[in-house]
Amino acid sequence: MKCQSCGSLQHEVSRRAFLGTMASGSALALLGRSTAVHALGEPEVAGALKAQHKSVILLWLAGGASQFETWDPKQGRLTGGPFAAIPTSIPGVHISELMPEMAKRMKDICVIRSLNTKNADHGAAAVLMMRGRTDEAALAYPDMGAILARELSRADSKVPDYVSFYTATEGRDFSKQSASFLGARFAPMKIAENMMPPNLKKPDSMSADEHFARAQLQEQLGLSFIKGHDVAPVKSHAQAYARVHGLMSSEDLFDISKEPQKVRDKYGPTLFGQQALMARRMVEAGVPFVRVSRAWWDSHSQNFETHQELSPELDHVMAALLDDLKERGLLERTLVVTMGEFGRTPDINASLGRDHFAAAWSAALFGCGIRSGAVFGKTDADGRKVVEDEVGAGELFATILRAVGIDHKKEYQVGARPVPLVNPGVQPITKVLV
Repeated sequence: MKCQSCGSLQHEVSRRAFLGTMASGSALALLGRSTAVHALGEPEVAGALKAQHKSVILLWLAGGASQFETWDPKQGRLTGGPFAAIPTSIPGVHISELMPEMAKRMKDICVIRSLNTKNADHGAAAVLMMRGRTDEAALAYPDMGAILARELSRADSKVPDYVSFYTATEGRDFSKQSASFLGARFAPMKIAENMMPPNLKKPDSMSADEHFARAQLQEQLGLSFIKGHDVAPVKSHAQAYARVHGLMSSEDLFDISKEPQKVRDKYGPTLFGQQALMARRMVEAGVPFVRVSRAWWDSHSQNFETHQELSPELDHVMAALLDDLKERGLLERTLVVTMGEFGRTPDINASLGRDHFAAAWSAALFGCGIRSGAVFGKTDADGRKVVEDEVGAGELFATILRAVGIDHKKEYQVGARPVPLVNPGVQPITKVLV
């Protein structure tokens, strides 16, 4: 059984305005590749980024992974399923036997076992987890990626601010990624067909002089238009368009063949592994937010076969990413979050599957601002309810903000209205923060 999203087109205007010209429209094809030097090629730039700039990688488990077959096993209970719970590098803490590499690295990560997000609908839950709250009737909130891009990006950046990989078709638009009132500058660059954004290169038929002349003409026309239309949407679109040259200079960023084979082998041959490696390359170059989606965890039938395939892959990729970030000195400025829209039911249905469950599930974090070796919250013996330190989507969202140094109480001004980054009264989970 597969659930359907509501299919709403709300809040997609700014994204289309940006990507229509930047990532998938004629602008990139027209302008071609910039002669600017890529950020990764400048040791001074790379060193400064490594020392100063923070980033977030979200490993999005689309469809909803089971907490029982990952972070919160219940071996020996009727709800536990066939897989064993194995000891970890934290005494007394066990996770699923399907994740032996992360069991070894448990002392380096944090697991939150007490999420009760109260919504088990794919679309609504995905929106909730990407925003920390639900939209109002008259106000759409920007998603996590847009906020982090806005708060962590540099004005002179030549790399994307927000990149989202989602190559599967199932659930691709459930979370309705949007920069909303933050504008096109912070809309996601969505990569769905392959590893490289379309139209990133200059057409072979266009000379470098033609490319430069057209870029100058566009800039002049844009500046002239802005003078007569001094409004926020026009400025936002102009800023996004002005970054096309810099983004095109980032072509090598999307080419993992530039990585040594031994590094590529660590991440493995799967698309998820390759995209996680690309995410590391991006944060190393200064991209504030990268979402790498792995679908499809929606195991209404054959839950155990599904997780026997996907959980070991997740285990391998997370371990490779953790080790790679640590070895490169990037872990102290990079936060990695692993979650989906909800978890799976304690009860196993007639199709040997687990259904949607939002009342007691888990997420994992490591890196920047997060307390290593923390296991926060507790569910009961069967995993039916949270019995200790219950938290919701808002608390997790605020925790992510605080971990990278963003004040969760900050407000944006939307017209005459102040709009806080999280709902009033929502607090970060201080016990998992350093």
